[in-house]
Amino acid sequence: MTPLVTAAVLLAAVTHASWNAIAHRITDKLVGSSLIAGGGVLIGLLLMPFCAAPAAGAWPYLIASAVVHVAYFALLMLSFRLGDFGQAYPIARGTAPLLVTLFAAVFAHEVPDAPAAAGIAVSCAGLTGVALWGLRGRRPDWTAIGAALATGLTIAAYTVLDGLGVRASGSSVGYIAWLMALQGLAIPAYALYRRRGELLTAARPFAALGLFGALLSVFAYGLVLWAQTRAELAPVAALRESSIIVGAAIGAVFFKERFGAPRIAAAGLVVVGIGLMLHAG
Repeated sequence: MTPLVTAAVLLAAVTHASWNAIAHRITDKLVGSSLIAGGGVLIGLLLMPFCAAPAAGAWPYLIASAVVHVAYFALLMLSFRLGDFGQAYPIARGTAPLLVTLFAAVFAHEVPDAPAAAGIAVSCAGLTGVALWGLRGRRPDWTAIGAALATGLTIAAYTVLDGLGVRASGSSVGYIAWLMALQGLAIPAYALYRRRGELLTAARPFAALGLFGALLSVFAYGLVLWAQTRAELAPVAALRESSIIVGAAIGAVFFKERFGAPRIAAAGLVVVGIGLMLHAG
């Protein structure tokens, strides 16, 4: 994890939390997900003429990732509908790094050394603290928690698929362009089927916000894909999920959700974990 890669992933974390907050802000979740996914399609199509298409070896990963991303979008919107942003977002993102570490060891043969493993573990402890703080003082809504956990599983799955795919693609920009174009079609198509003539009317008040969210989404994930070509998958995933801290801060500032001393302590653990990962290898 060089300083440049670290900076890119941290920027991706901030950008990612921002577009998720935009998705939460759009009250009509089907409209919001359609705008963000559909905007990703447009951005992907605009990028294609300016970059090389992914190499043949990347396509199985690309297609599988597109399918998993559709499931991720559906589960993410369900999580936001069932739970608070400050609860759903940390649980969904916090479950992913440990699963990525496991999947990367099995499928990419990337076993972190002791400092990297310690950094991942400490960061995950901090992320878990943020997630648990989101559950304080209330009866757990197991449906909402289950949806957020399932979202985390899809995050881990597409992270490893895309890490392997972008390395085989020969072009990070080409991979993200085709991924956005493929994964973004299903949700707007479903929304058109469900809402038919009402969709455009419902989407109009949120169009600018949703398309801005799409731009942030593509930019954030493009940075992560680039980082995955220059570092191992598990540290990148753990560092990326520092977006949980940003998400908790956004929830406190914009959605009037409490941040609190435990989240400050959890953020400190994440920073310590990042430091360990930076000194790994």
